[in-house]
Amino acid sequence: MKLDDLKPAPGSTARRKVIGRGVGSGHGKTSTRGHKGDKSRGQSKLGFEGGQTPLHRRIPKQRGVGTGLSSRGFNTGRYKTHYYIVNLSELEKKFDAGAVVTPELLVEKRVISDTEVAVKILGNGVLSKALTVRAHKFSKGAEEAVTAAGGTAELL
Repeated sequence: MKLDDLKPAPGSTARRKVIGRGVGSGHGKTSTRGHKGDKSRGQSKLGFEGGQTPLHRRIPKQRGVGTGLSSRGFNTGRYKTHYYIVNLSELEKKFDAGAVVTPELLVEKRVISDTEVAVKILGNGVLSKALTVRAHKFSKGAEEAVTAAGGTAELL
């Protein structure tokens, strides 16, 4: 066997379809594209759906870009106040008795990442130390737990 004896298995390769070379070729006249219409003449517009309102026009436009709050044109929560959530269990772990907990101190202890967003204290967990907690908002349970432990809950 030599290299020039090698050829594909019978039936595994097909002849290239030659189109648009006259009626006698069997693929002449309309060149296998059928009669009339965009598909016979060239390409239709990108996103064209045959006269139906295209997807990019059916979906609301994106508004509120840059705020990171709006999703695809539905403005719920666009002007909403956002809070960092801090549970009592985190305060119990990170702070000693008698400490004054402020947003700046929470950033320092890496409980929250910055002071730009307001802080809300939630009552998840047990607080056994007397702490002075200064935050923008408290849940009812958290406020009761802080005062029950002998501390104070102060609104900023």
